[in-house]
Amino acid sequence: MPTLYSYPNLFGVADNNPFGLKVYAFMRLCALGFEHGHILDPKHAPRGQLPYLADGDKAIGDSDTIIAYLKRKHGLRIDSALSPGQANLDFLVRRTLDDLYWPMSFSRWRDERFRPKFFNAFMAAHPEVAASDLEAASEYNRLRYYYQGIGRYEPEQVYERGIGDLRVVADLLGDSGFVFGPEPASVDAAIYGFVANIYFYEIDTPLKQYVLSRRNLVRHCEAIHERIDSR
Repeated sequence: MPTLYSYPNLFGVADNNPFGLKVYAFMRLCALGFEHGHILDPKHAPRGQLPYLADGDKAIGDSDTIIAYLKRKHGLRIDSALSPGQANLDFLVRRTLDDLYWPMSFSRWRDERFRPKFFNAFMAAHPEVAASDLEAASEYNRLRYYYQGIGRYEPEQVYERGIGDLRVVADLLGDSGFVFGPEPASVDAAIYGFVANIYFYEIDTPLKQYVLSRRNLVRHCEAIHERIDSR
């Protein structure tokens, strides 16, 4: 049985990182059997990044690559009804979510209004993790934010960018069903991976305030959460 390796769970979701949660949700929506392993240090993962899937002698990294691999291997039909235009929209949404990652991550590891609360919650849920490990991760992320560029913005500018990403996603969602109809597609798993890591986050960041202000984001998140939590 394959094993999905991702970061530890937190705040009631299976992975506190949106990319790992995206793959987890996809696999659950497709009713695939798998083990779920949680690790904090990704140094042994492909390219030193999580999540990755261990399937026999294969180690597949990158959330989109994992999903593409699983579609091919299992002949999954979750996206088979998408038109070319819908497939392009799926791609654009995923790239928008990739951009959202940086403000979301910044709120946890860099913004001093929220970082101590995140650390306390993480260590309460995972007492085996040392505070020094989180501090090392925080410094690593500080450098990533600087070189990526988001770390050179003022915090409120960071959140304006993230809210812009959330607004676009929210505007795509209707009052019922999922992005492309009554059944979820893989893009819905991707949206869930990010929105769940804001909505269920028990710290009142500007990103969470915006999610709570958009009822369709909350409805979509809860609908996917119920599906993958009950399978």
